Amino acid sequence: MRQGAITRWLKSQSNAVFAGYAIFAAFSVYFCMYAFRKPFSAAAWDGQTSLFGVELDLKILLIVSQVIGYCLSKFLGIKIISEMGPRGRAIAIIGLILVAQLALLLLPLLPHPWTGFAMFLNGLPLGMVWGLVFSFLEGRQLSEVLGAGLSASYILASGYVKRVGKWCILPETDGGLGLSESWMPFTVGLMFFPVLIMVVFLLSQLPQPTADDEAARVRREPMHAAERLAFLRRFAPGLLPLTGLYMLLTAYRDFRDNFAADIWIQLGYGSEPSILSDTEIPIALGVMLALAGLNAIRDNRRALLAVHVVMGFGTAMVGIATWLYESQLLGPVGWFIAVGLGLYLAYVPFGCMLFDRLIASVGVVATAGFMIYVTDAFGYLGSVGLLLYKNFGEANLSWMEFFIGASYVTSVVCCAAFAGSAWYFWGQSKLLVIDESR
Repeated sequence: MRQGAITRWLKSQSNAVFAGYAIFAAFSVYFCMYAFRKPFSAAAWDGQTSLFGVELDLKILLIVSQVIGYCLSKFLGIKIISEMGPRGRAIAIIGLILVAQLALLLLPLLPHPWTGFAMFLNGLPLGMVWGLVFSFLEGRQLSEVLGAGLSASYILASGYVKRVGKWCILPETDGGLGLSESWMPFTVGLMFFPVLIMVVFLLSQLPQPTADDEAARVRREPMHAAERLAFLRRFAPGLLPLTGLYMLLTAYRDFRDNFAADIWIQLGYGSEPSILSDTEIPIALGVMLALAGLNAIRDNRRALLAVHVVMGFGTAMVGIATWLYESQLLGPVGWFIAVGLGLYLAYVPFGCMLFDRLIASVGVVATAGFMIYVTDAFGYLGSVGLLLYKNFGEANLSWMEFFIGASYVTSVVCCAAFAGSAWYFWGQSKLLVIDESR
């Protein structure tokens, strides 16, 4: 295949230059994707609506509808992403996001509760974008650094695009655009689409992993049905707790993300839209530094254990920070930042380095995208379940009260599950070491 000038140039550059370019391109693509997914949650969407005779909070209806589409997309991605080769990834990213943008156009055109259908169509294509973007980065010696850079995009992007969304619906007298809640998401998407086209092109110019990359991290190949089933059967005892805890982590992370604006209002910061993005900056920096440091561990077996330790520390941090806040030893801003840092220390590795190191440590020729999408698919099922439980089981609790309770549950359960997974995969990787020494 003929390579472009940028690809040839990248192949001759140092690791630092290559990493800088790759992080910028991947970060920018996924950052732009969030402009089509999250701005709607910045609006209040006050009121109730009835769907098939069931009363639902309007905002919960819209969020659940989008998450169901996003979740279905993850299940489709188990097959599509794991089987897709390098060709066509860039066009697929643009096509999927264009479909999501057109779905947002239905939001102001449909009456409630059918606006939920528009949000379902919006979420349906977006769930596959992460796998396509990460496919450009996985299987390299620099995968931890690249993955940490990519992951910083969704930590920062969610708060930033919601800030843009807030600006769009502010009255013109307050310096905003004065748009209605229903037109705001489509408008934010229009703002970001030209930038998306440019950065997808830059991402598509990355060269394929080198022979040295494959030697260090195991060759990555598309996985068809037989290979996927064999992988799941072989490592089920370790994959089950990882998938289960990721369901809880995703539900908790999504709740914090979708209702951050509501929680900040209850904390007394509702008149400061900038807090939605400003508080995520130290979280992104902390996560990037912690996870990029794991790239210094060359031994894949030890690195896999270290990733588990970092993730377990993160979930412990969620519970400890919440206890300190309730004990009035930590202020609301410090608490929200500390909880976010702990959450993302545990959450981010699933999408970039956990399975990359896992595959390398057990010596299986596979693709990390497959397991990323298995855990993601079930993770968003957990998110739907948590929202429905809040609506029907704990409707009397405020968003913040519910979030505090979820913080303790997430911390305890995930710490235990991480310990079990670390013990299992340490043993599995030891078998490979014994086998190679013979």
